[in-house]
Amino acid sequence: LERGAPAHAEGITISGERTEGASNSEAEPCDDAGRSCATGDTGGMMTDLKRTPLYDLHLDLGAKMVPFAGYEMPVQYPMGVMQEHLHTRAKAGLFDVSHMGQIILRAKSGDTADAALALESLVPVDILGLKEGRQRYALFTNNEGGILDDLMVANRGDHLFLVVNAACKEADAAHLAAHLSGACEIEVITDRALLALQGPDAEAALAAHVPAVANMAFMDVIIAPSAFGDLWISRSGYSGEDGYEISVANDQAAALTRALLADDRVAPIGLGARDSLRLEAGLCLYGSDLDTATTPVEAALNWAMQKSRRAGGDREGGFPGAARILAELANGPARLRIGLLPEGRAPMRAETPLFASESGGEPIGTVTSGAFGPSIGRPMSMGYIATEHSAAGTQIWGEVRGKRLPAVVTAMPFRPAGYKR
Repeated sequence: LERGAPAHAEGITISGERTEGASNSEAEPCDDAGRSCATGDTGGMMTDLKRTPLYDLHLDLGAKMVPFAGYEMPVQYPMGVMQEHLHTRAKAGLFDVSHMGQIILRAKSGDTADAALALESLVPVDILGLKEGRQRYALFTNNEGGILDDLMVANRGDHLFLVVNAACKEADAAHLAAHLSGACEIEVITDRALLALQGPDAEAALAAHVPAVANMAFMDVIIAPSAFGDLWISRSGYSGEDGYEISVANDQAAALTRALLADDRVAPIGLGARDSLRLEAGLCLYGSDLDTATTPVEAALNWAMQKSRRAGGDREGGFPGAARILAELANGPARLRIGLLPEGRAPMRAETPLFASESGGEPIGTVTSGAFGPSIGRPMSMGYIATEHSAAGTQIWGEVRGKRLPAVVTAMPFRPAGYKR
């Protein structure tokens, strides 16, 4: 999840839905049959950008603000990107992700199963089998099997709750309206902010305000009363650590944020560290690692497509691009997303061409995300290569500034995840 545009600070290059490890060039929009996912990259200008309800608080906290997905967002705070990353791994980091889209889907019949079946017409995922109080990862696909966006879907009893990427949220809402408005009511939520509290101390920090979160398992969702109004909480995140995403009324967002930051274990974290955290965790960034020309199978997201939607399943196919996606599940794709550990200290960033040998030959793939991993103490990259070269342990070469440098294909995540199971 998460799409935006390149943002830069202290020499750190981040990606955001068409950015992770991206170059300084302007991020490309994703267009598919009339869709347009604006990146929000204004070439460094801060005009005509939206602000989240926490904008003034970011300034009070000393944040460096940058254009991202059409918003002015904090790329880092005085602690700096490296220490923000390490703090999140050791304690707890608090992220403003209010730029992302929140959407409620209700069946006009009053039966949430009908909303689930309707949504299944747009995603290769088992939504009908998603139990109340649980959420799962999903993907909007196009007729060619490419990925329009990735998202989270929660079953909250009488409705489904979706969280979509910032730069595609208008296109996603229009996509839902175009295809599901006959069966569902589609409500775009505009009066709530979204926070992410991540790290090993996240549970203790949030439980001080909402004790019920201590009993949540990974990917559970609840609506909990608090001193800040009802909070919509999921135990999930984008860092590879235990943590929560918290939807809160706009007029209570700053108060909740200040209350969480009053805990010495919690620090504000910007987009720079968010990017390196998710890359260490092997998590995709839409617009960089996923796009409309990439299928879920090429992206190694087979785990996100449950048996019921596959060949022979109870509800086989029935989603856009099913013919290609099911064929790739059966026969394998021509290219595959892989992790890379470059030798030396220099990261192989996005658009680095990859080769099977130290000299000669045509490229076998391309890096889509790359950065230095503070927790692993070395550079790391993610990209796509021809499947015959994708086995872990295979040595390949990336061409950096005209010189081919060695790297080894490796399994992801680059470090073990800390999710609470």
